[in-house]
Amino acid sequence: MDVIYGIHAVEEALKSRGRAFEYVAVARDRKDAKLQKIIDACREGGVSVRFEAREQLNRMAKTATHQGVVAVAAQKKYIDLDDIVANKRGQYSFVVVLDGVEDPHNLGAILRTADAAGADGVVIPERRAVGVNATVVKASAGASEHVPVAKVTNIARTIEELKEKNIWVVGLDERGTKFYDEMDFKMDCAIVLGAEGQGLHELVRKKCDYLVKIPMMGAVPSLNVSVAGAVVMYEVARQRRAAGK
Repeated sequence: MDVIYGIHAVEEALKSRGRAFEYVAVARDRKDAKLQKIIDACREGGVSVRFEAREQLNRMAKTATHQGVVAVAAQKKYIDLDDIVANKRGQYSFVVVLDGVEDPHNLGAILRTADAAGADGVVIPERRAVGVNATVVKASAGASEHVPVAKVTNIARTIEELKEKNIWVVGLDERGTKFYDEMDFKMDCAIVLGAEGQGLHELVRKKCDYLVKIPMMGAVPSLNVSVAGAVVMYEVARQRRAAGK
């Protein structure tokens, strides 16, 4: 079972109906419209509600930042890569591939942006990377409950599979040959983002069809992966929106 905490995270998990809930615990001392909305959603969906002391919620969430609500639910259901490719949201495929992101706050932020920018889904590796845990759900403000996530054994092999499906693979790398906004994203494509600190692994970098970079005009040589990912994802969205795609 997973623990989900925070107003937005629990609300979106209930709304998506993607998980089975054991129960939702709410703080006895908090009475307001936002919490009542969650209680009403639980009752409507047949989810048990427990009123607990705030200290118990702290223990359940392992943090005091739960905003008075903690849910105990089934684990996030990962899907197959084929399902992400088959269920594209627009005319062109838009897949986000993460090459070993380890910080749950970064993954949460990436999932939130992927949902907002219209990505079809996100691909993460099974090992040496964070999965969709409670911190990720909270950091994503519940977007993790709506974005399809595929967990794969090998990112380099997954890139090959995407290319076999006629999806162009664009890696974000400081050694890129062109700037990200010089790329024409009006095509079936996957954006590959590297791990914190080290960026793309060498084999993954070589598998990409294109490498693009973000211009850095200050003293710092790179952006945080979730920020860099947001810049590129919204460029994809901008180009497609401008073209009506």
